[in-house]
Amino acid sequence: MKIIVNKIDLSVPDQLKSLSLLNYLRDVLGLMGTKYGCGQGLCGACTVHLDGQAVRSCQTLLEEIDGQAVTTIEGLSVNGLHPLQKAWIRNAVPQCGYCQSGQLMSASALLRENNQPSKAEIREAMSGNLCRCGTYPKIESTINEVVQGKE
Repeated sequence: MKIIVNKIDLSVPDQLKSLSLLNYLRDVLGLMGTKYGCGQGLCGACTVHLDGQAVRSCQTLLEEIDGQAVTTIEGLSVNGLHPLQKAWIRNAVPQCGYCQSGQLMSASALLRENNQPSKAEIREAMSGNLCRCGTYPKIESTINEVVQGKE
């Protein structure tokens, strides 16, 4: 079985195929940016891109994704910071920061699919990502800034 993680082709040994993508990323590859939150796919902390779509890595088994491409927060931008990451820093969006990689992965998937989302579409796309610190207004306004080209 093979998968691509952050543009690197990897062979997955048979004994690891039953792992969740989250466990493989963190425990085998050492990519710690993707977080374990609830383990049930409800909080969004474990969000990664699978062939460009935002998915919950805690609910995705390796055996289900043979041949597919995974992008984690570490691979979101290979040439410096992604425009969303730059805006996140500029606007001091995170407080504790735990949910932020999942927030960024969901936001970047949204903007790849719809580069001019309305405020309602931003809110809807981000509704599956929980933030215990309550930074939702900053998250939404920062995404809107990037949409408007205020970088």
